[in-house]
Amino acid sequence: MNPDARGDAYERIRKNPKFAELVRKRGRFCGLLSAAVFGVYFAFILIIAFAPEIFGTSLGPNAVTTIGIPVGVFIIVFAFVLTGIYVRRANGEFDRLTKEILEDTE
Repeated sequence: MNPDARGDAYERIRKNPKFAELVRKRGRFCGLLSAAVFGVYFAFILIIAFAPEIFGTSLGPNAVTTIGIPVGVFIIVFAFVLTGIYVRRANGEFDRLTKEILEDTE
C-alpha cells in the first residue's frame, strides 16, 4: 500500500461514525473502570494514613489475622475482576466495532 492510500484509509477511519462511537464508548468505559480502581486504592491509603487501627483490628477475639489482610486480598481480586471485565468487553463489543470499521474502510 502506498503512503497516500494509507493516509486516505486513516482519514476514512477517522471520519467513520463507528470510529467515533468506539472511541467514545471505550473512553467512557476505561474512565469508569479507572475511577473504580482509583477510588478503592485511594480509600485504602486514606484509611492506612488516618485510621490505621481499623485495619489493625483482629478478626476475632483469639484471631491472629487482622481486617487488613482480607481487605488487601479484596483489592487484589477487585483489580483482577475489573481486568477480566475489560477484556471481555474489549474482545466482544470493541473488537466487533473495530472489525466493522475496517470492513467499511475497504
